[in-house]
Amino acid sequence: MRNGRMRKIYLDYAATTPIAPEVLRAMTPYFSNMFGNSGSLHGFGQEAVSAIDNAREVVARIISTDFEGVVYTSSATEANNLVLRGVVKALRTTNHESHEIRNSKFVIRPRIIISSLEHESIQKTAYDLEREGCEVIEIPVNCEGVIDITKLKQALNERTILVSVMYANNEIGTVQPIAEIAEVIRSFREERNKNHEKRKNFLFSTPYSLFPLFHTDAVQAFQFLECDMKKLEVDMITLSAHKIYGPKGVGVLCIRKKPHEVGIRNQESGITSNSPFLIPVMTGGGQEFGLRSGTENVSGIVGFAEAVRRVTTMRMRETRRIAKLREKLWCDIKKICPKVKINGIDEFKIQNSKFRTLPNILNVYFPGMYAEEMLVRFGTMGVAVSAGPACSSRATEPSRIIRALGYSATRARQSIRFSFGAYTTEDEIVRAGNAVRKIVRQM
Repeated sequence: MRNGRMRKIYLDYAATTPIAPEVLRAMTPYFSNMFGNSGSLHGFGQEAVSAIDNAREVVARIISTDFEGVVYTSSATEANNLVLRGVVKALRTTNHESHEIRNSKFVIRPRIIISSLEHESIQKTAYDLEREGCEVIEIPVNCEGVIDITKLKQALNERTILVSVMYANNEIGTVQPIAEIAEVIRSFREERNKNHEKRKNFLFSTPYSLFPLFHTDAVQAFQFLECDMKKLEVDMITLSAHKIYGPKGVGVLCIRKKPHEVGIRNQESGITSNSPFLIPVMTGGGQEFGLRSGTENVSGIVGFAEAVRRVTTMRMRETRRIAKLREKLWCDIKKICPKVKINGIDEFKIQNSKFRTLPNILNVYFPGMYAEEMLVRFGTMGVAVSAGPACSSRATEPSRIIRALGYSATRARQSIRFSFGAYTTEDEIVRAGNAVRKIVRQM
């Protein structure tokens, strides 16, 4: 206690992060003095355009894509919807005359492949598209949360238009072998396209020789893992500002774009896209290179770029510091309650920049102790933790992610996620451990 007030401990950084002071300073002028609309031709508007362009260049350079490959959205959820719905829409729009639609379903049914650990904005969107005629294949993971590469290979076929696999999971922290998955997809694509002239199929015609496309949701990963699109060989990558000490309400979709690739123009609908494989799902003034209409959130975009710059600079130092805090809390919990187990990968090692799990997420199974009651007790002690993703409305249901690891609903209901960040201190970890000790004794 300090001055009669409880010192609160925030251990839910995977849900959201506070805005860093540097980010807030960068954003502040665009709330008042530099308030112009980037669509205006006068000086105020040009000031806004310049700020957005500078922010776009920062993200493009760090992600390794073109300037026009950085598309700002209102959230990562919107960016993920743009990926799935935009690819399917592009398929329908560009090949309007080359395939028949019966009862709103493709004669040639497009296949979308996702992992069983995807965020709801991927999973629910994919199954919504399934109701519209697509086929969805969900690839299982092992007990550590790593995708089954063999089953992914088996799932790829000539109808596959998109593979979306989360880089690092927001509940258990498991990191997927994105580069290895990309190699599998690239090899399949190259082999399939070798004889495309002999095997007539609309998916082989330009630009569909690019299929299957590969997308990764890197919202949780970016703070700790390099997200270089060229090195990872991904076609699209999603990021979110509020997970990296930036503002809420800003996401970005980064898109691979080669010089020879051209955009899509559909004469009948009038829809124009600067991407060779995406059509916008929200139409309007054509901002963000035709992919995301709406007046740009200038202050948020500026804050996003500053957050990206800041996190990239601090990445390795913070990774090591936070990993130590994670291991300390885990060791303390094990001493207090020897029967506990980690959901996900039970280790964190930095070896040649190859990570198996994020350093800031610790998802613990407390046998016999239900998360709902534990959360209440943590709350009374001023410790903020969670039992799953904050963006899910199914707060009282057992974690879908833990169930996907092959565990029971009971284990899912008896698990707590601790997540750490830039402002987590060793003293807070000690106090969190003491809180666990008190709760275990009470229960």
